[in-house]
Amino acid sequence: MEWSTDWGLRGRMAFTMFLLFALYLAFVGVLVSVFNAGIFVTLLLLGGFSLAQYFFSDKLALRSMGARTVEPDEAPELHRSIERLSQQADLPKPTVAIADTQVPNAFATGRNQQNATVCVTTGLLNTLDQDELDGVLAHELAHVKNRDVMVMTIASFLSTIAFFIVRWGWLFAGNDRNAPPVWVAIVVSLLVWVVSFLLIRALSRYREFAADRGAASITGNPSALASALQRINGRMDRVPSEDLRQEAEMNAFFIIPIRSGLIGKLASTHPPMERRVERLRELERELETA
Repeated sequence: MEWSTDWGLRGRMAFTMFLLFALYLAFVGVLVSVFNAGIFVTLLLLGGFSLAQYFFSDKLALRSMGARTVEPDEAPELHRSIERLSQQADLPKPTVAIADTQVPNAFATGRNQQNATVCVTTGLLNTLDQDELDGVLAHELAHVKNRDVMVMTIASFLSTIAFFIVRWGWLFAGNDRNAPPVWVAIVVSLLVWVVSFLLIRALSRYREFAADRGAASITGNPSALASALQRINGRMDRVPSEDLRQEAEMNAFFIIPIRSGLIGKLASTHPPMERRVERLRELERELETA
């Protein structure tokens, strides 16, 4: 399979970013009118948070997972696999990291293709065979090639700020917690958070399908990724609940989301595993008949 531009993904990314940008401007306007703050100061404050998250998202993600970067002499087979797949994907080789956890998973992070990191867990390395591991690594490299990490990091910024104000909004109005501006800000922030949350989740689910197809293009072996998804999904049921809770915040970046109850399923960052496997099987049949 040859890599082809996913215009559906690009269109959804552009549309989501447009809606979030419009929402962002309206949100800033409300904050300025409610708190009588200067527009420049407000934009500077929110922009500073955005830039910090953009430039340090990779380090924050690795730290939250307790992951560490590894050199070729520490994980030679993993490095060789990622280097080979990166060449097939026409990408610079990313930094390689490993997280010591029983949860079998992987994620990619970094602000662009030149500053990307692919992280796998020890649970993943102990679960998959080489072809399955290649499929998962190719899936993460497809995220890098599609610039998903950059888009999702920027898109999640507004949601993060809105949630912050919902939780700590009364601090902006001083000690008078009954002041009307506090409740106006909290209600507006809650609405902004809900809308941005739903937009980001919809985009996230589509990008997983796109990354699956990208992985099939890189490896030419869709069935290996399908097998890996099923094996990872089955292994999740045997992972201690405390390990799952510790990593639940990274759901949007994982190849398989951490289960977090009914609400987590309704607002999932990933489409159902069965649908992903079905689409990969369809790709496999297309290759066989081509």
